[in-house]
Amino acid sequence: MQKTVVITGASSGIGEALVYLFLKNKFNVVLAARNIDNLKLVEQKCQLISPHFFSVVCDVSKELDCQDLINRSVAKYGGIDILINNAGISMRAMFNDCDIEVIKKVMDVNFWGAVYCSKFALPFLLKSKGTIVGVSSIAGIKGLPARTGYSASKFALQGFLESLRVENLNTGLKVLIACPGYTESNIRKSALNHIGNSQSESPLSEEKLMSAEQVAKTIFKAVLKQKAYVYMTFEGKMLLWLNKFFPLMMDKIVYNKVSKEKDSPFK
Repeated sequence: MQKTVVITGASSGIGEALVYLFLKNKFNVVLAARNIDNLKLVEQKCQLISPHFFSVVCDVSKELDCQDLINRSVAKYGGIDILINNAGISMRAMFNDCDIEVIKKVMDVNFWGAVYCSKFALPFLLKSKGTIVGVSSIAGIKGLPARTGYSASKFALQGFLESLRVENLNTGLKVLIACPGYTESNIRKSALNHIGNSQSESPLSEEKLMSAEQVAKTIFKAVLKQKAYVYMTFEGKMLLWLNKFFPLMMDKIVYNKVSKEKDSPFK
């Protein structure tokens, strides 16, 4: 029987790459995203791969949208085997300068979006002994300066998913926390500034970063192997290890790295 995966944030970046990868591997795929125009573009590419997909316009920061997403997915395919909580937004501003509404918006998408979707999908995932995936970040391992809201949302996401995993040690549910390093995507260009507007330009050299396709392949393999965690890039793995044993040293390293970014908030 063909398995079903629901992917949020499916209209670009890692989510889009995951859509194509799961379709190529004979899954039913439900694409969820806010931007209907981008969804339509992804749908056109999906049609060249497989007919086993459909899209739902969904703003994961809205509880009812998430409930509708899960209900329509189950109505279409009879159940859910994998939920990938990938939808996310970023921000870049010093906390002292940042509107509280910016942090709330980031938390609503990155944290509450995953909570809503997981809550409504859980009965079906328990039935299928399926998998919940949370796409986190190295920002969920180490608090990054000028990304207070983003790091907070990823720390919260990881705490939620770890708790959920422990609650379900004996139910058959699998929970994967995936932590990419810096990945080539639109998330930095669309990151919110101190007043909630898109910064429109990435402070990093995107062409030098891990590709969305590489991240998708790593997550796909981790799901199949039923892993609990997956950390990507040498930099991300080193950060995990060094921060565990030398957190104050890492404070200085992270500060210096961010201070060298284009238009650094420290300047």
